[in-house]
Amino acid sequence: MPGRAATSNIRDPRGDWRALRRLAGEHAGFFTTRQVLRTGCEARIRTALVEGTVARVGIGLLRMTDWPHGPLDEYAMWSAWFDGAAAVSHHSAAELFGLGRLRPSYLHLCADGGRRPGVPGLVVLRRRLCRADVVSAGSFLVTTPVRTVLDLAETGLGQPALDEVVADAVAINRCAGSEIRSATATVPPAAAARVRRALARV
Repeated sequence: MPGRAATSNIRDPRGDWRALRRLAGEHAGFFTTRQVLRTGCEARIRTALVEGTVARVGIGLLRMTDWPHGPLDEYAMWSAWFDGAAAVSHHSAAELFGLGRLRPSYLHLCADGGRRPGVPGLVVLRRRLCRADVVSAGSFLVTTPVRTVLDLAETGLGQPALDEVVADAVAINRCAGSEIRSATATVPPAAAARVRRALARV
């Protein structure tokens, strides 16, 4: 019946808002304008922006203002940008795990897809994310300590700095030396040799 078909196309704004809140909750209250469009909450968001219950935090990025601020908000925000298909990696992951003293000037991410944001201070490596290579940090993903060591070994990071990262990973039980050694089979020979040199000093 035409009336029934027309009724089935009417969206329930409460259900859409709940869906958007659920998406935002996965990333510390952050969400994107793409998610607003997908959930059909454009009118609700316009009202929320006026009321102050939602705030713009960047181009295409918003946040529920009732969400508490935290020290890792930037990681959660960019995870929301990539719809969760990204992981904090390389130098940034090492810093999160307390490995070495790299003090990164940039936020490093590995992303499976999605549009790269045009902002300074963000380095995005395109790579397919394997479940075994990432762990949840609550509102975002981060590469495992083993994957982080391997990633750093493939960069221009100096050998002394890599040695320190590997030594810290083993010393504070982020991972075992044997785990790192066996994982070197998955990286190019030059990177594997660097990791083995670092393990020899542990």
